[in-house]
Amino acid sequence: MSLLDREAAGVVMTPDNIRTKRLPLGINLGIAAAGLLIAAAVVYGFGIGNYVLVVVLGVVFYLIGLQVVAGRIEGPRTARDRMWKTLIYAACVLAILPLASVVWTLVSKGVERLDGNFFGTSMNNIGARDPEGGAYHAIIGTLEQVGIATLIAVPLGVLGAIYLVEYGRGRFANTVRFFVDVMTGIPSIVAGLFILSFWVLIVSPWFNNGTPRFSGFAASLALTVLMLPTIVRSTEEMLRLVPGPLREGAYALGVPQWKTILKVVLPTALPGIVTGVMLAVARAAGETAPVLLVAGGAASINFNPFEGGQQSLALFVYQQAGDASRYAPARAWTAALTLVAIVLILTIAAKLLARRNSLSK
Repeated sequence: MSLLDREAAGVVMTPDNIRTKRLPLGINLGIAAAGLLIAAAVVYGFGIGNYVLVVVLGVVFYLIGLQVVAGRIEGPRTARDRMWKTLIYAACVLAILPLASVVWTLVSKGVERLDGNFFGTSMNNIGARDPEGGAYHAIIGTLEQVGIATLIAVPLGVLGAIYLVEYGRGRFANTVRFFVDVMTGIPSIVAGLFILSFWVLIVSPWFNNGTPRFSGFAASLALTVLMLPTIVRSTEEMLRLVPGPLREGAYALGVPQWKTILKVVLPTALPGIVTGVMLAVARAAGETAPVLLVAGGAASINFNPFEGGQQSLALFVYQQAGDASRYAPARAWTAALTLVAIVLILTIAAKLLARRNSLSK
């Protein structure tokens, strides 16, 4: 047995067990404080910016100082490792800051109208000087439109993805995949114009004595056009991640392909499919242009998505944000917060349901 084995018996040689010189935490914090002080002196001394520039320059000075000091104490290799680790953490913080800023802005400005009147009334007979009025009609419209669009888009999207992964071969499958990719980037206004020209102006007159009519169902069709490519592409990628031996094992036991897809492939890919579906739902719930074009918006409550104009939360936010009333901005912020909360609740519920189904298999 070697001397090293006798001295370190039972000890796994990991980076944590290797004794090297480490940069003390106090020196690290001192470098950060010095960087911020130098940045503040430069920015405010020359009058070239505000606290945002101070933070940015402070990070730059901190990295420079960290490289110099850590290089002397820990050595150049450890200093470079520490600097890149700091850059990664800084990039993570920079990515989280905009999201945190959006959430804080929504919550701080949206709580003003979080009351029973907002959730229990509509904008019917509400004037510019009336502080009351709510988004009950918009919440109903959003839930109905997105719900109908989901009922249409999810089966079509999942079946289309199953065809592309399990059955699609040759030129036709490549053509379908190409058009799905093209539709992924289609502007929402184009989907609204398509449903306006086809459903509202051509099909709806057949059911309304020759008169075109806006409806929430038309908005659902437009949202379906936007949701389909996202569901197809995300589901296709999740199905491709299912290991081939799972399929081969089922085939070896004599299980037909359709039952293998239903009992093996889809349950395995279910969490990823749910994520893709919720991304599509979130996009559909936040669309304004299609609803404005084919549903028209309405100030009163309309529970029937197949007849008459209907409002949505996204369109309600757009209209209230441009309203001249001094009470409109508060309604817009609360409606935006409500929309985010609805999408968040639906996403959490779908994730929990998918997890429960996967654990019960």
